Amino acid sequence: MPKRKIDVKISTYGIYHDWDAGSKELPKIREFTTRVPAFVGIEFGFVAKVKGAKNRKLDYCIEHPGILDAEGEPRAPFDGTVHVQTQDWEFYLGDTIWEPVKDKLGPWRMWLALDGKVVAEKTFELFD
Repeated sequence: MPKRKIDVKISTYGIYHDWDAGSKELPKIREFTTRVPAFVGIEFGFVAKVKGAKNRKLDYCIEHPGILDAEGEPRAPFDGTVHVQTQDWEFYLGDTIWEPVKDKLGPWRMWLALDGKVVAEKTFELFD
């Protein structure tokens, strides 16, 4: 039996309404854009539709422009792994801005990878 083809597409990207990470509901898109004004609380990122990858691991990463930790050192990119839950699944990858805003300005590259291959990515430019 042939392997099922996996399809990953970004369905929405840009600025979203507030999102509750504990909710099963994905955030609703407010504006399609890759240029994001940097103010506290703005939610941005993308929603990807993943088809044919049930029970597979999907790696994600948010490469930020040099956010500093409490000691003033640059933080590593935010990354992790999620398990695809159904054959037709949607996943939100995004972030929000917090104080201080200055170290959040610049490019934020967000991507998803399957078996080490990037399957979806978007870069957002945060500006003041």
